[in-house]
Amino acid sequence: MIVDCALYRHGRRVAAHADVQALLTRARAEEDAFCWIGLFEPSRGEFDAVTHGLGLHPLAAEDAVTAHQRPKLEVYDAALFLVLKPVLYDDRTDTITVSEINVFVGDSFVVTVRHGEANPLGGVRARLEQQPDVLAHGPTAVVYAVCDAVVDNYLDVADDFHTDLEELEADVFQPGGADTRRSAARIYDFKRQALEFRRVTGPLTDPIARLSGTGLPFVGEGARPFFRDVGDHLARVNEHGETIDRLLSDILSAHLARVGVQQNDDMRKISAYAAMAAAPTVIGSIYGMNFDHMPELHWTLGYPAVLLLMASVVLWLYMFFRRRGWLGSDGR
Repeated sequence: MIVDCALYRHGRRVAAHADVQALLTRARAEEDAFCWIGLFEPSRGEFDAVTHGLGLHPLAAEDAVTAHQRPKLEVYDAALFLVLKPVLYDDRTDTITVSEINVFVGDSFVVTVRHGEANPLGGVRARLEQQPDVLAHGPTAVVYAVCDAVVDNYLDVADDFHTDLEELEADVFQPGGADTRRSAARIYDFKRQALEFRRVTGPLTDPIARLSGTGLPFVGEGARPFFRDVGDHLARVNEHGETIDRLLSDILSAHLARVGVQQNDDMRKISAYAAMAAAPTVIGSIYGMNFDHMPELHWTLGYPAVLLLMASVVLWLYMFFRRRGWLGSDGR
């Protein structure tokens, strides 16, 4: 449940043990110190036991335990409550896996609660511990580093999306055509993943804007430029998301138009071959009628002449449709 719990003073890790309350007491008693508690999918009882004495709002605590929240920022008396949604993208299956990180920020503590597979927190903590000058800014530095890691990962996912989108476009419009059902299914799958990605990144714009503004408790004034930088990166991510969605819509429209053109070509071919089959049928039907006074009825060469007439009509129709392009340039 507890992934890591450590006390930091002047940007350096000075203590780490399972007695959370003791660390919190030291953090509040010592100058320029704070405690960072990392949890992974705790139960409500476990969460309450670890965070006892922090004064966290019960609604925020319930959200942190149950997860499945939209990205948001809420202000309570004892702490800020921030929800982030890191993602994992599997380019083999073209699927996005969404996780969740809940962050509580107070005057002398940070509590991070992680749900799901995506885990940027381990790398963030290790990186910050190598930068004591940054970590010396206290809990605000942790919030910034977590937000920066999550948003930078969004940029990587957006780049992977673009790469796979180019492969999808090449596959859909490859010479000779592709399986139309499979291509349409892939396009719709891409659109579903792109929509899921935008649901994660879009709502985060407002929380980051508020963090880069003024008037928020527990956030130092010196952190505003850093959160503005995160906001700039997030704006790029959202632009990428809109571009991907437009490209997918254009690819889908072009694919459907191509399918329609292919169906028209198929119908013309079917009509041409039906006409060629109908010509000898009509001739054979006429000469198959049992009337005594038909032309060439008793002519010795009548039978081969009719066969020759059938072949000539079919050949003429074939050449006519071929010149019109109804049978394709290769006549197939």
